[in-house]
Amino acid sequence: MSSNIIGCFISGPALYHNSSEKEKEISTQKGELFREYIWGENALNKKLESLKHSKYGKDLILVLFQFMLNPIQEELDYLKEIERFRSKEKSIGIPVIINNDNFYNQPEKERQEFIKRTLISKLDLLDSVVKRNKLDTKLSLLKTDLREVLDT
Repeated sequence: MSSNIIGCFISGPALYHNSSEKEKEISTQKGELFREYIWGENALNKKLESLKHSKYGKDLILVLFQFMLNPIQEELDYLKEIERFRSKEKSIGIPVIINNDNFYNQPEKERQEFIKRTLISKLDLLDSVVKRNKLDTKLSLLKTDLREVLDT
């Protein structure tokens, strides 16, 4: 098991079963592009490795950012802003929508700023979860550290 408090998961891009070959090709290219941002050389995943869960308390081991690439409407209909805390795993999932408007159709600098701004704002959603579940979690320290690693 990883000691990192922040993990990344990528879902998609989603397609309908009757999508054209051209749509499938474009979708594949977009998926590869975004995966490079997360797992490529000098990517987000490498920056997040320095954030170890033991530094932030004992009750939250994993915050999983679930990147949804160009989700279809049926996926969006069931998506929650933040998932419930899983006490057995000591984890929580936070969906992040990646689409043409907020990422793919943007210049490089805006893409990087969007990722940074979104991850930090998504951590704000944890405040109520930490309070409601009375978790021993230093969330303000995690936010500060996340800002620092994203600025490097």
